[in-house]
Amino acid sequence: MNKVSKSEFWYLAISFAALKILIHLVTNTNYELHRDAFLYLAQGEHLSWGYLSVPPLNALLSKGLRLITGDSVFAVRLFPTLIGSVSVIIINLIVKEMGGKKWAMILASLAFIFSPAFLRSNMLFQPVSLNQFFWLTSFYFIIRLINTQNPKFWIFLSINFALGFLAKYSIVFLALGFFISLLLTPHRRLILNKYFLYGILIGLVIVSPNIFWQYQNGWPVAYHMSLLIDKHLVNVSWSEFILDQLIMNLPVTFFWFTGLLYLIFYSGLKKYRIIGFTYLAVISLLIIMKGKSYYSIGLYSVLFATGGIVFEKYVHYKILTYLNLAFMIVITIYMLPFSLTIYGHERMLAFCEKTIERGVDMPMRWEDGEIHALPQDYADMIGWKELGSNVEKVYNTLSDEQKEHCYIYAENYGQAGAISYYGQKSGLPDPISFHGSFIFWAPDEIKDIRYFIYVNDNIDGIKDYFEEIKKYEGITNPYARERGLPIYLCINPSDEFLKLYRSRLAEEFARFKQ
Repeated sequence: MNKVSKSEFWYLAISFAALKILIHLVTNTNYELHRDAFLYLAQGEHLSWGYLSVPPLNALLSKGLRLITGDSVFAVRLFPTLIGSVSVIIINLIVKEMGGKKWAMILASLAFIFSPAFLRSNMLFQPVSLNQFFWLTSFYFIIRLINTQNPKFWIFLSINFALGFLAKYSIVFLALGFFISLLLTPHRRLILNKYFLYGILIGLVIVSPNIFWQYQNGWPVAYHMSLLIDKHLVNVSWSEFILDQLIMNLPVTFFWFTGLLYLIFYSGLKKYRIIGFTYLAVISLLIIMKGKSYYSIGLYSVLFATGGIVFEKYVHYKILTYLNLAFMIVITIYMLPFSLTIYGHERMLAFCEKTIERGVDMPMRWEDGEIHALPQDYADMIGWKELGSNVEKVYNTLSDEQKEHCYIYAENYGQAGAISYYGQKSGLPDPISFHGSFIFWAPDEIKDIRYFIYVNDNIDGIKDYFEEIKKYEGITNPYARERGLPIYLCINPSDEFLKLYRSRLAEEFARFKQ
């Protein structure tokens, strides 16, 4: 294969990056925002050095995006789409850095674009896209460090790790896995220089404001992790974790797995063996710590680059490459509706129904273990606009004078985030919630309250504290995850309700300050 010229390289890289953008832009508005996106948009309106479950970088970007592009569904989803597009370029830079040429670039780009995991994450406005990007750029700087043997790359790598830490804490697994792998290879000699220490110090300076915030607020991230372990991670088995690694990248499994095998066992790639060791170390750490299977997604983009190089240079039977490409395309077409919102609501319902009739129900199996009409993530993108509109209708039943004495409460961050998002456009007061980071923004007391709009499945906890309660519809869409959610207008609270509010707020804060 002929050497790729500079102009050819950028033509290919930018063309595939543009293809990645196009795929998302034509599908990004088929559903509402995901419940998690509303939380991260709300965090952007309450900038801080930390939040209950995530670091501050995504919130800062959220604020910037709203100022620059607005907060329509299209605008919000544009950011993860652009991250995915830039990731295509970084993957091609890695291919070039590792000696790959045109065919390797094509294969690596297609593997990333066809990956169901990255199709999904680059659609959702969540820290995961940013996190995966920093994992990818970490590998780029690692490869540059190896190729140049220039210890100054420790500075770039440490800054990258630190920014990744401010995006999502899980990059700690990558940093630890890389350091373990470094000690197992001859590259460990790169540690023995001043730039390694400089890098550590610079990284610590960058992350220190968030660490200090966690300290000041009683380490809420530790509380969040304890909840995950108790409710979700306790049920994670190593066999399910490994199976998920195959499923979430199923169309390109042969591709990345071949790249991994060659990294570990083939002498021609011995120089980059540390990448394969890092993969194994991170996977092992996640299994031991019972991490969620998607925590590892950031590992695969560099393996796509490696796979491209392997199929270009070392797989001499080209029929195997073409068969692999055919497999990628066929499986991607089959899985695409579950990876990306290419269908509107009605067509997706029909597609899921036919899939279940064929005996395949796993994509529609939710956390509750039951089979539903839609995948859980899709159901999490339905009903929020209806909720915002119905809360506004209830609020507008009050006179202007009555509105001055009205508060809105939502039981979880998805509800509160949606009300905040849609309410900003219609003048609703900011909702109160004790769930997620909303607890930090809840007022210490609710003064002069006469009306309380209460969004929750259950009214039993407060029904005895009001003179009158009226029930309204909240989310009626039968396919929404929170279908049937009601809205209650509670009128004239007793003094005991104010005491209940203060005690509940104190109790929630005490949970993660113990």
